[in-house]
Amino acid sequence: MCRRRFCLSGIIKTMKYDFLGSFTKRMKNVGLYAVLVQNIVQKTTWNKFGLKKSDEQINITFSVLLFLMENSLRESPCTMDDIAAYLDSISEYWPEKGWTFDECSELASFIINTVLSNEGVLMTFDGYDYDQRAYRINAIRYVVNEVVYLGGDVKRTSYHLTEDGYNLLLSTLEIESNMRLTIRELLFQMHLEKQSYDKAVDDIKGIFNELRIQVQRAREAMRRIRRNALDYSVTEYEEILHSQLDSISDSRPKFEAYRVMVENRKAELEDVRINSRELDDDEREKIRNLGIIGEYLDHVLDEHQRVLNSYFDLKDLYSEELENISRASMIKRFLLKKEVYDRVLDNPKALENFDLFLTPLFRKNIDKIYDPSRALQAQRPFGKRKETEETFDIEFDEAKWEEEQERLRAEKRAKYKGCMSFIFDMVIAKGKASLSDMKKQLENDPENIKRLIPSIDIFKEVMVELIKASELDIKKLREERAGSYFNNGEVFEANVMLLEILDEADNGRDIKWVYVRKRGDKKISFDDVIDEDGNRKTIRCSEVEISIGGEKNNVV
Repeated sequence: MCRRRFCLSGIIKTMKYDFLGSFTKRMKNVGLYAVLVQNIVQKTTWNKFGLKKSDEQINITFSVLLFLMENSLRESPCTMDDIAAYLDSISEYWPEKGWTFDECSELASFIINTVLSNEGVLMTFDGYDYDQRAYRINAIRYVVNEVVYLGGDVKRTSYHLTEDGYNLLLSTLEIESNMRLTIRELLFQMHLEKQSYDKAVDDIKGIFNELRIQVQRAREAMRRIRRNALDYSVTEYEEILHSQLDSISDSRPKFEAYRVMVENRKAELEDVRINSRELDDDEREKIRNLGIIGEYLDHVLDEHQRVLNSYFDLKDLYSEELENISRASMIKRFLLKKEVYDRVLDNPKALENFDLFLTPLFRKNIDKIYDPSRALQAQRPFGKRKETEETFDIEFDEAKWEEEQERLRAEKRAKYKGCMSFIFDMVIAKGKASLSDMKKQLENDPENIKRLIPSIDIFKEVMVELIKASELDIKKLREERAGSYFNNGEVFEANVMLLEILDEADNGRDIKWVYVRKRGDKKISFDDVIDEDGNRKTIRCSEVEISIGGEKNNVV
């Protein structure tokens, strides 16, 4: 057990996550907010101006920053007097503060020199670099000043924003959700045209994530509508349906065109390798990135269809729920005690006409009339009668249903993993193994037949997937898994499950290649295999040999 834990911890420590590649840059953007807010809330000078709440302090600081950005964009001077005059003009929105012009001048100086410039002391925010395994210092500077001459000879200090200041303010206005996919698509197209395939890989992953977010957003909206349609406003419905649907409706042909473009460029580079010369490292890296882009484009097209289906399902569900609510509102309800009992007590003579009240209940014609004479007649069989339909009241619990479905998926996945584990436990122990070897082992240990062949369909699917793979580059598979955003918990993928088995094996990290070969026309059979219906059957299949290697073509 201790050895197993040690191996797993070593795997986790050496595992690479591609999404942490730009972590330092992300932390720089986080630091723009963190340093400024920390600089604001730590100061007590705000109390002098009646700004005691941190909300007020942050609001007035960003109001000044916006004034600085406006002047910086116009490239016009922005002196301390200009900032003081600006604060004095907006003080009418803060009438309870009662600032004078001198107080506005003092407040402007405090915000610029102390809060935004930190009294001239450099502000930093350290971001961890996972590649270098160390912190990297990010310098932060919101405002810079320069000397300007007003009126020809009047010397003044003018303030304007730095790049950090622009990034801070521009990020406060989030891009509308229906524009995110379009912007990412434009960046992806630009990087493809410039042949910056490493950046295009990040772009296509971002596009896939954006589509996955839209699917999850539609599912969440459907859950809210099922709970209570009136809790979901028409404005929200229009925003999520029309704006998002419009943004992706025309994108599928573009993604299909990108896939053709990527396949053509990859083919061109491979033709160079085959017909002309060996590729250099840069060209090989391009082929690898183009392969990743092509795979993600396939997933993007699949996810694109899921988004469309989700939005159409949302539209149908919302319409149906609103119709149900409108029908319910048309039903007129009354209290039996108030409308019947109390009125009868007030006027007992009303009972004489009580049949008028009950008449609507008996307006429907009786479907069948019982004829006693038919019971005395000889009855002849008319063949097999259809089973009488019965109505059952079922209380549907969505949470329990999802839990049951998850349990069934987990059981099925466990059977897949048990089958592959049996195969590769033997392969790893001996270096190579064939189905004949596994059959011999099962003759000595027949109880394990359910591990290798939990069901005929599962065994067939596992072997077909392995034979199709033929040669598996384990290192490449690990790299793809590290950069993957897919959830493979609900489906069977031989590559993913093989990596799980190798990760759990004691010497699985030393295996670099897996080879699967069919051995001619030789056939083997497994007898007395119990299928899903409990019947005993015999399976006949081709002879297959599986081997492992530390390096390419170096088979153990």
